[in-house]
Amino acid sequence: MSDIRAFSITAAAFRMVLFLGLTLVLSSTSSMALAARGGGAPSAPEAATEHVILFVLEGLGQESLRSGVMPVLSSLVKDGSVTWSATAVAPARRLPTMASLVTGMPVAKHGITWNVFEFSRGYPRAPTVFDYLDLSGGRDSAIFYMDESLYQLAKPEPYTDYQMCGPLRAECNPDRLVGYVRDYFKKATSGSGYGHAIPSLPHLLVVHLPAPGRVGEAQGWKSAAYKDALKAVDKAMGTVLDLYRELGLIKRTTIFATSLSAFGETQFSSGEVGSEQAAAVPVVPWIASGVGIKAGYAIRQPVSIIDTGATVMRALGLTTYTEWESHPVEEIFKTAFTAAPVSPLLQ
Repeated sequence: MSDIRAFSITAAAFRMVLFLGLTLVLSSTSSMALAARGGGAPSAPEAATEHVILFVLEGLGQESLRSGVMPVLSSLVKDGSVTWSATAVAPARRLPTMASLVTGMPVAKHGITWNVFEFSRGYPRAPTVFDYLDLSGGRDSAIFYMDESLYQLAKPEPYTDYQMCGPLRAECNPDRLVGYVRDYFKKATSGSGYGHAIPSLPHLLVVHLPAPGRVGEAQGWKSAAYKDALKAVDKAMGTVLDLYRELGLIKRTTIFATSLSAFGETQFSSGEVGSEQAAAVPVVPWIASGVGIKAGYAIRQPVSIIDTGATVMRALGLTTYTEWESHPVEEIFKTAFTAAPVSPLLQ
């Protein structure tokens, strides 16, 4: 009888060892299969966006990148989300289009149809993305424009800093403008601000680089000068991104790039615009890259340059709670919207 009991205990122990062995084997096999599918141990979560760079170009289209002279912008396209058929606004002029970009409104609503700075007309009455960034999240903006007409949009506020470098200054070029950005950041990181409205690094940096449009219109869209302008702008963009790398910000930064005008398009900077020209709506590139953005993604939904402001706010975890015509391009983001922590100053 004792022999039978001993045999039963031994058999039970053997079954237990066999069960545990099979469990370990299956667990290991399952883990290997999961890893093979790319789902192994969860990677560290990507940092939330704290900074946004918005590059605003002119005279740019998909044709511009085919020349191979814009490696920086091409890299943003490869690593980000893009549509080559975003709509701008009519009339296709620099000041009305930039006004639509910053106000999130069509020209009919913001009312800016002229294309030169007119002091008597004052600043736009409509709130801008810079106002919404401050109101919704206490975020600051620094804006670097390269045309004097855009003085019309440079409404001074405690949460905005504007710097201007336009064609009326012969020395103004993309390198000079980026030099201004570098100097600004050097002062902003000093802790004192050196007289700037913003005594720290801005949450939104806007860099206007219109050289390709100007050169293409003046010297031809297939000219060597146009290619040189593309190179200069691409180099300037790379310098700005390098600055963010130097400051350790690039892994917390989302980048947007678009164009106020299309390849081959005339800006009609002066003089009257014909009715047919005034009604034409350009098709322009619209690119998002960096933190939180899908890589190698072709945007499917219709996009307007007007949507830029709301998408910048979405990247920063902010909403506007107001009725404006700018809507976030939701499909470019890797994850669902998560609201950013509320600034103590707004509580």
